[in-house]
Amino acid sequence: METLEIQVDAREVGSKRTARRLRRDGKIPGILYGPKTQAVPLEFNKKEFSNRIAGLEGSHLVRLQSNSDALANKVALVKDMQYHPITGDVMHADLYEVDLTAKIQVHVPLHFVGKAAGVVRGGILQPIVRELQVECLPLDIPEFFNVEVSALDIGDSIHIEDLAMPEGVTAVYESNIPLVSVVPPTVEEAPTPTVVPTEEGVVPTEEAQEEQKEEGAEPKKAP
Repeated sequence: METLEIQVDAREVGSKRTARRLRRDGKIPGILYGPKTQAVPLEFNKKEFSNRIAGLEGSHLVRLQSNSDALANKVALVKDMQYHPITGDVMHADLYEVDLTAKIQVHVPLHFVGKAAGVVRGGILQPIVRELQVECLPLDIPEFFNVEVSALDIGDSIHIEDLAMPEGVTAVYESNIPLVSVVPPTVEEAPTPTVVPTEEGVVPTEEAQEEQKEEGAEPKKAP
């Protein structure tokens, strides 16, 4: 996996008002933490972070460039981002420092590739899992997995154990669940004409009589 470099600065912990002032100045507040790292508050340039990091899919490593000894050359995963509910702008980012020699567990997105044979015959491709948890060294994290679905017919599925793993990468799962299936098309049943009882028997409703007229039959009339 490519490691992205990004400039960060240490920041002082402040109130919500301080965080709002940072955002007005074009900064994004964040924090770096880890199992062997004391939490360090930091800030990003909003434009750089938004252009290079915020829109990326899956798990990504970043190497921090900073004048702060507590941040310089640290390698971390972008663990979490908080977004503004209306604008969608990143409001805060959490970075998790990693040891490049120790395995970690991350989620990797799945890309379903090709047009399933069953879809050509009228079936529906139904993804069941959109990302897969794996364990590997940080530098071996796949950006995504391509799942080839072209051979799937109606009723067929691809399971976790069918997915080829790169060397050094292990899927983490408890059961061999399906990742994607092709299901039969949904068929709606034709509505049954409704009838109403009379003294002489059963007479179709007006809707049913209209259908009989269209078919050339003489509808019954109620007395």
